[in-house]
Amino acid sequence: MTNSAGTVVDPGVDPVDPVTVLRMLREGVAAAEGAIIRFQALRDAQLAAAQHVAEELAARDAGGASPRGEAVEIATRSVAAELAGVLRMSDRVVQARMARAADLMTKFPETTRAFVEARINAAHVRVIQDAGTRLDETVRAEFEQIAVEACAGETPHRAKRIVERVAERLAPRSLTDRHREAQEARRVWREDLGDGQKALGVIHSAAVIDGIYDRLTQQARAVAVANTQAAKDAAGGVAPDPAGPGDPGDERTVDQLRADLCADTLLTGTASGHDTTAGLLSAIQARVEVTVPVLTLVTSDTAGAGRQKSPAGSGTSTSSGTATRSGTAFRVRTEQPGELAGGQPIDTDTARTLAGGSTAWERVLTHPVTGAILAVDHYRPNADLRRLLHARDSRCRFPTCGLPPRTQDIDHTIDAAHGGATEEGNLGGLCRRHHVLKHQTAWKVKQRGAGVLEWTSPTGATYTDQPPAPVTFTIEDPDPPPESDPDTPGF
Repeated sequence: MTNSAGTVVDPGVDPVDPVTVLRMLREGVAAAEGAIIRFQALRDAQLAAAQHVAEELAARDAGGASPRGEAVEIATRSVAAELAGVLRMSDRVVQARMARAADLMTKFPETTRAFVEARINAAHVRVIQDAGTRLDETVRAEFEQIAVEACAGETPHRAKRIVERVAERLAPRSLTDRHREAQEARRVWREDLGDGQKALGVIHSAAVIDGIYDRLTQQARAVAVANTQAAKDAAGGVAPDPAGPGDPGDERTVDQLRADLCADTLLTGTASGHDTTAGLLSAIQARVEVTVPVLTLVTSDTAGAGRQKSPAGSGTSTSSGTATRSGTAFRVRTEQPGELAGGQPIDTDTARTLAGGSTAWERVLTHPVTGAILAVDHYRPNADLRRLLHARDSRCRFPTCGLPPRTQDIDHTIDAAHGGATEEGNLGGLCRRHHVLKHQTAWKVKQRGAGVLEWTSPTGATYTDQPPAPVTFTIEDPDPPPESDPDTPGF
C-alpha cells in the first residue's frame, strides 16, 4: 500500500495511528523542504545568469570596448527591473540579489554545490557567504570545505558560531584590528515610529551592549519579582512595604520594565523612579561572561602600540593611522579572540580588559583537537560540576536550540529518582522549553560519552548533538621533519 507521496506503508501498521501519521508527515516535510531548497538554488542560478546578461548587454552597447562602470550599472538596473515585475519586489532588491547570487556562483563553488544538492539551505548559504566574503582566494576553498561540513545537518544559528570562528582564523585582518576600526562608527540615534513613539539605538562594542542589557534585565526582574510578592501580600491582607520596590498594581512586562528603567537611568543617572530608599536596584551590576584563550591573555598586542583610549573609554584610536597584522603561524592566527556567552567573538583588547577586572577565573581544560571539555580546576561537587557543565554546554543541548547557558536547567539524563547519578556523564543543560519536552513527551535522550547526546523522537528518528567546542585552535606543522633513520649517517 502506498500513500499519495508514493511512500510504502507497512500493511500491518495502523494508518490512523498518530505516530504513524507523524512519521509520514516527517518524511513528507523533509521531501518538500528538499524540493524547495533545490528550487531556491535554481532561482539563485538564474539571478546570477541575469547579472552576467546585464554585463553582456553593457559590453555590446560599448561596441566591443570594455564597458564603463556606469554603463554596467544602467544595464543591471534594466535587467533587474525586468525581473522585478515577475518576482513582485522592488527592482533595487532584485539588483542586490543578482549581485549576491553572482558572487555566490563565482566565489563559493562548494557552497553552491551543497545548495543545489539540498545539503544546506538558503540561510546556511547566507552564513557562509557573509563570513567568507572578507577572505582571500588563497584560503576561501579551505574555509568553504569546513563551513559546508559544519552547516550540513545543523541549524544556521548554531552553525554560524563555527563558521565565523573558522573565518576568523583565516581572515587577513584580525578581529581586534577590525573592531578598532568599527568602533570609530559607534553612535546613538533616534528614529520616529509614529503614534507618539520613537526608538533609541546604540552601536557600541558587543561586551558593552551585553553588559547594558544584562543590568537592565536584572533590575527589571527584581522589580517584577517584588511586584508579584506585593500582589500576594495584598491578596493576603498584608500591608505593603513602603520602602520596597514592589507595587501590587504594577502589571508591566519585563520588556516594558527594561524600557522604563533604561529611560530612568539615562535621564537621572539612576533607576530613581523604581529604586528603593536603600538603592537596591542601583547596586545591581552588569554581568558579562567571556571565554578567553590563555594564549590571548599572555600574547602582547604589538598592533596596540601608540594607541590612546577613546573618550568613550572602550574604543581605541590609532595615533599613527596604521595597524600591524596580528601574528600567525601556519596560516592560523596565534592570537585568538575571546567569546561572549552564546558564541559571539570579541576583540582581544576587550577580552584582556574584562580579564584584568575579574576577581576569579575558572580554568577549563579542553582536548587539543576536538575542543571537548575535559576538566575544570579545583573540582568540588555541585559548584564546580555546575561550572563544568556551564562551560561544556554553552547552549541548550536539544537539537536545533541555541539558547545560552544562563537560560538552562541542569537535567539528569537518567532521573535521580530512578538511580541516575549527579555526575558530568549523566547531566546536560536544557532550556526550560526542552527540559519540559524531555519529561512530558515521548522524546528520549541517551549520553554517548564525551558530552555527546543522542536524542530519539517519538517517530524513532535519532539526532546526535555534539557539545559546542569553546574557543580553541590547533597548529599543525604542514611540513614535519622526517623521522630519524638510524642507518643514515649523521643521525
